[in-house]
Amino acid sequence: MKYLFYPGCSMQRNAKSYLDSLLALQDKIGAEFIELDDWNCCGATEYSSVNRTASHALVGRNLAIAQDMSNGTNTLMAACSACYLNLQKTDHYMGEDGLFDERINDALAAGDLHYDAGSLDVRHALDVIFNDVGLENIKKQVVKPLKGLKVAAYYGCMIVRPDVNNKYGNPEYPNILEELLSALGAEVVDFPMKTHCCSGHMTQISGETAYELIRRLAYGATQYDADMLVTLCPMCQLNIDAYQAETNRFFNTDYEVPILYFTQLMGLAFGIDAKDLGIGKEFVDPRPALAKIGVEVEEEAPVPRRSKKKDEGLPMPKMPGNAGGEN
Repeated sequence: MKYLFYPGCSMQRNAKSYLDSLLALQDKIGAEFIELDDWNCCGATEYSSVNRTASHALVGRNLAIAQDMSNGTNTLMAACSACYLNLQKTDHYMGEDGLFDERINDALAAGDLHYDAGSLDVRHALDVIFNDVGLENIKKQVVKPLKGLKVAAYYGCMIVRPDVNNKYGNPEYPNILEELLSALGAEVVDFPMKTHCCSGHMTQISGETAYELIRRLAYGATQYDADMLVTLCPMCQLNIDAYQAETNRFFNTDYEVPILYFTQLMGLAFGIDAKDLGIGKEFVDPRPALAKIGVEVEEEAPVPRRSKKKDEGLPMPKMPGNAGGEN
């Protein structure tokens, strides 16, 4: 099975362990992930509020590149939830609005590119692994079951949005990640906050708001006796991992809830060494939890965080009618 693969910016830096663990699974699951040539940033989440045409043209460039590379496969896979959502939305809006489609393709034409809306099937890595590889094939690769590890499945708020797709069941209470983790031998606990927001970029705008959202997730995991949270989104992993200590300082709490990627747990169950899966670079130490399943982890220095934000926060985007450009 071959898939065009859009990695996105975060998987080159703070989510490098996500990329490493995903690529380490290829031979085990019989898949080949073909990285897009000369891909660019998807614009993350805020740019569409500044300039709608430019932001979607930025995403459209990646779609156009993928279309040109789609020799034998029309599936474009992304593992980052924000990247996946942006690719989905641009493809959807271009197919829904002829004038919008024309504007985006006019912009792409400056780089000798063109995208035909609907020509690609944009999918998240969880969808590909769950639905194409399948649970039975996954179970066949399990050589070190995760028996004894209690995990909470955490989707975040992006990939389950029903206005873009409905591949995960109930958008407020999906369950395919739980099924996958159970197939690996883990004990999956109930986690009603599985689709709640991790705070996104609020850590750079309003610390008080961000810390409250992170606190709720850490509190929920501890209330259900989870050894760790398991996610599929770089932003979710970053916020809960890197800002948990600051959340504790803010609320005078003592949460220590590690958060790993589902691909890392797949790799462990498949017998892949923890170091090859990028495990050991986290801020919240996962070793006590992983010791329950006999996994030894060599601790590495975590990826450095950016310097502390200024008290006034980030500048807010210009609104229509101001000097922020066309929306």
